[in-house]
Amino acid sequence: MIGIYGGTFNPVHYGHLRTALEVGEIFALQELRFLPCAQPVHRAKPEVSAIDRLQMLQLAIQDYPQFSCDTRELERAGPSYMVDTLTSIRGEIADTALSLFIGTDAFNHLTRWHCWQELFEYAHIIVMTRPGHKPDTLIDFYTDRLVDDRHSLKSCPSGKIFFQQVTQLEISASFIRKNFAGQTSNSFLLPEPVIEYIQARRLYS
Repeated sequence: MIGIYGGTFNPVHYGHLRTALEVGEIFALQELRFLPCAQPVHRAKPEVSAIDRLQMLQLAIQDYPQFSCDTRELERAGPSYMVDTLTSIRGEIADTALSLFIGTDAFNHLTRWHCWQELFEYAHIIVMTRPGHKPDTLIDFYTDRLVDDRHSLKSCPSGKIFFQQVTQLEISASFIRKNFAGQTSNSFLLPEPVIEYIQARRLYS
């Protein structure tokens, strides 16, 4: 099974990396692809260029061969719609199981995504939750797809929902950006090579 983990990664930090490491191990993924978003639909465009965000992401995962960067949204003009991305990926991987990993907040707003129902034609949706979290009441469209055995996800290429508890570190990219702007240390919040890149490029200042 291949995993997709999208976001602006502005900048990438240990909150992203820790959850990615956990789901990669839990689901025995063949590969986990980080998918940096070029132009988010539901938030302002990042003030840092897509190239810089990609460079930081590549620095962060360079020692982890199970991780890779998928740059197709950066190479595509216009807003970054996940349904277009999953359609493209599905065309390359045939019937290999594909899972899109998203956080609870993103899942709660999934029905606002462009062509959201079509997402399930191309991938499973795995919702990364906090320990002890229980999902809110689910709409019928979701309950019909909900599974409680993660191993069953590999038996079909797409179409299911699974909730997986992960360690969610209380780190936010906005807090990190404020620290850089205020010249406050960000050590132990994101990888040192990423910090060095930001300082060399004078990003977020």
